[in-house]
Amino acid sequence: MPADEIRGAVHGTAPVPLSVLDLVTVGAGSTASDALRTSVELARRTEARGFHRYWVAEHHSMPGVASSSPAVILANLAAHTDRIRLGSGGVMLPNHAPLVIAEQFGTLEALAPGRIDLGLGRAPGTDGATAAALRRSDTLNEGADDFPQQLAELTRFLDDDFPDGHPYARIHAIPGPVQGSTPGGVQSAHRPVIWLLGSSGFSARLAGMLGLPFAFAHHFSAQNTVPALDLYRETFRPSEVLAEPYALIGVSALATDDEAEAARQVRATALNMLRLRLGRPGLFPDPEDAARHEFSPMEEEFAASFTRNIVHGTADEVRAGLDDLHKRTGADELMLTSHAHRGELRLRSYELIADAYGLPAA
Repeated sequence: MPADEIRGAVHGTAPVPLSVLDLVTVGAGSTASDALRTSVELARRTEARGFHRYWVAEHHSMPGVASSSPAVILANLAAHTDRIRLGSGGVMLPNHAPLVIAEQFGTLEALAPGRIDLGLGRAPGTDGATAAALRRSDTLNEGADDFPQQLAELTRFLDDDFPDGHPYARIHAIPGPVQGSTPGGVQSAHRPVIWLLGSSGFSARLAGMLGLPFAFAHHFSAQNTVPALDLYRETFRPSEVLAEPYALIGVSALATDDEAEAARQVRATALNMLRLRLGRPGLFPDPEDAARHEFSPMEEEFAASFTRNIVHGTADEVRAGLDDLHKRTGADELMLTSHAHRGELRLRSYELIADAYGLPAA
């Protein structure tokens, strides 16, 4: 597997490659169609500016997040882009049969050869009741505990290498390598790059032991970032995929033309997360609604804690914050996720960050 499928190029004055994590945010007063159109435009623009990869995160039963079907969204993005890597950040594997994911991402690989990442997580990406509906099971912990076995099964489906005598030895994920070994077949044996995602030490350790690239969710688990990255590096074993560790971190970052607008949007982001934590998820709130919301002392404490981990402000302030975060974590790549009520503000944020680092002009 070519190293550049994992390791991106550094452009401008950025300390490491920059990438995008998209939750397909739906703001109050807009539709999922609006959000999905914004995603297409964002993928086009960030590709033109030299961002390395563009990932979509699986979430369910959240009105303000239209990314319940990453494979569908990625197929659409593949049709509108040419070079940027596309992937899941991530697919929550316990929600799915491994064969289904192998088929979906084998199809994506056929649509965009050599550009597909398969980022995998073991959390449900939703609340317990919704996870039970997805999995048709109430044993949610069992799904998470079985993650290493599910990962091994998925990998064998992608590589089409179940041993003789295995119950799945005669089952093939298609599109996939078996098409190349069938008489007359010319199908490429290439497959999507597997990443492990995490917000604690479990996936960090597993990624290290398997020699896989690792993505850490700094944007909602900042206190665990450095310990998890240290654990990944300490347990890393070279593999056919990687000779050395490679870790990216997801970072919530919002750049605006003036600091006040950034503060308004971040306040709305905090209210959005507060509603989610209280079991009342909704559309991403208008900043005016957030300004009118009367935060209780406990809610105010939560909002302050949450917003401390959002790198926000003017382009120069965001650049400085990202540079500092890179120095503190030693991350090999920064994957930026920008949350704002309106799609044009999200688009503008990435443009401002690209300009601040002198990334290639569109």
